[in-house]
Amino acid sequence: MGAFVISKRYNDEYKFVFTSRKGKVVFTSLSYELKFECEEDIEKFKANIESADFLKFKSSGGKFFFKLMMGGNHFATSRKYTTSLRLQKGIDEIVRYGSLSETLDFSAGDLVFID
Repeated sequence: MGAFVISKRYNDEYKFVFTSRKGKVVFTSLSYELKFECEEDIEKFKANIESADFLKFKSSGGKFFFKLMMGGNHFATSRKYTTSLRLQKGIDEIVRYGSLSETLDFSAGDLVFID
């Protein structure tokens, strides 16, 4: 099962990524000024995952990616995939496990493993 991971960007805004069962990033959200907005959007997404739209694109370099749309608004952008089949597998993983996934918060920046 995947996980939603909340973290901070270098400009002190929050973001989250959805990671696959194997730990690879599937998509990255837009930026949020406040952490609770990030948490709210994760919960809204989990509750309304069936209404999500996946717009598929091919980059100029030949890689495949998708934009995740919720309610007609851009919600997140996927990582780049080498084939359209891998892209579809990423989408399938979101649809299958997204609503069941846990949320992990690494935004505090505290060290998890101390020397």
